[in-house]
Amino acid sequence: MPGRTDSSAATDRPDTAAPAPGTPTTHTRPTGTAPAASTVRLPTPGEPGALARLRPARPPFARQLRRIGPGRVLEIGCGDGDTLAGCAPGSVGIDHDPRSVAHCRARGLTAYTADAFLTGPHARPGAFDALLTAHVLEHLDDEQVEELLRAYVPYVRPGGGVLLITAQEAGHRAGPEPVRFTDFTLLRAFAEATGLAVRRTYSHPLPRTAGRVLAANCFVLVAQVPRG
Repeated sequence: MPGRTDSSAATDRPDTAAPAPGTPTTHTRPTGTAPAASTVRLPTPGEPGALARLRPARPPFARQLRRIGPGRVLEIGCGDGDTLAGCAPGSVGIDHDPRSVAHCRARGLTAYTADAFLTGPHARPGAFDALLTAHVLEHLDDEQVEELLRAYVPYVRPGGGVLLITAQEAGHRAGPEPVRFTDFTLLRAFAEATGLAVRRTYSHPLPRTAGRVLAANCFVLVAQVPRG
């Protein structure tokens, strides 16, 4: 059921406690299918719900990236490049805020806006070993999430990894209000709808119950692009 953690997948620290009163509600997985060639356009600065306002401060996800092996990462929603800076050479970030892209480039990182990426030299099918998107999906509606995943997963090689990371309760409350609470259930539904093989879900950095008070606690889903 939506709003509950996915206990069918492995976690770093098993936690089967039921959600506390006041847990944000979710709704069921999308029933539609987004266009495979479509690229979601997040709000640009100055528009209501601008990504620059929505994007919280976040630490690099080095531990999560190690779980899917070394290699070139395509990060969607790279912000100022804190995570991207720790990725393997040849990794690329995409952000819809041109100021964030400029900041990444000033740091010597490779980053693009979505439109620039699609027309650039790095937009080659299977060019990356992994895809990462952290604290982005909870700010999109169901159709936009599917559009985003269907647009960018093809740039990951067959057998490559996919990391989807979203905030738990305290993080959900801490920043500007997301579109909806995106827990293990929804993450799994979105991954499977995109044709990904879910390998595991877990709570990071502390057990699931800590997410009610610790803003840094996240839902993490690890998936794999099918080999053929």
